[in-house]
Amino acid sequence: MQDKSGFTHLDEAGRPAMVDVSEKKVSRRLARARSIVQLDARILEELEKGEIHSPKGPVFQTAIIAGVMAAKKTGDLIPLCHPLGLENCQIEIHLNEQREVVIECTASITGKTGVEMEALTGASVAALTVYDMCKAFSHNILIRQTRLVEKRGGKRDFLLEDQD
Repeated sequence: MQDKSGFTHLDEAGRPAMVDVSEKKVSRRLARARSIVQLDARILEELEKGEIHSPKGPVFQTAIIAGVMAAKKTGDLIPLCHPLGLENCQIEIHLNEQREVVIECTASITGKTGVEMEALTGASVAALTVYDMCKAFSHNILIRQTRLVEKRGGKRDFLLEDQD
């Protein structure tokens, strides 16, 4: 149930409640989220020499694994979020023209509820992992943005017009 304010995770009395998806139709759901990380020149120099390696492994490869692991655990991390068995989760990392690290997480499932939170969690944790692994070089790291870029399936599709 939904309260009168329109918030989906409140019941009619205003108490926190998991959204009941039992009456929703099963459909193919996909969500893509993006995080952007700004690194300082010293870290970028190290990246341009080749992948930075740490005791945890190569930075981008480790961030990809951490992001997928986090997306799979979203139901444990976000209160009242449905636990989902993701069918697919892919993370891509690259440097853009502004020399920022762009992390995109795409999650998909065939189910009754969307995977936006899983995609956002995956992109966020991958960005946090880049921070964690690069902070030995500098703390001048900014996780500038995490946002939903695309959502398909369910009631409404969404595509971010400005793809910066």
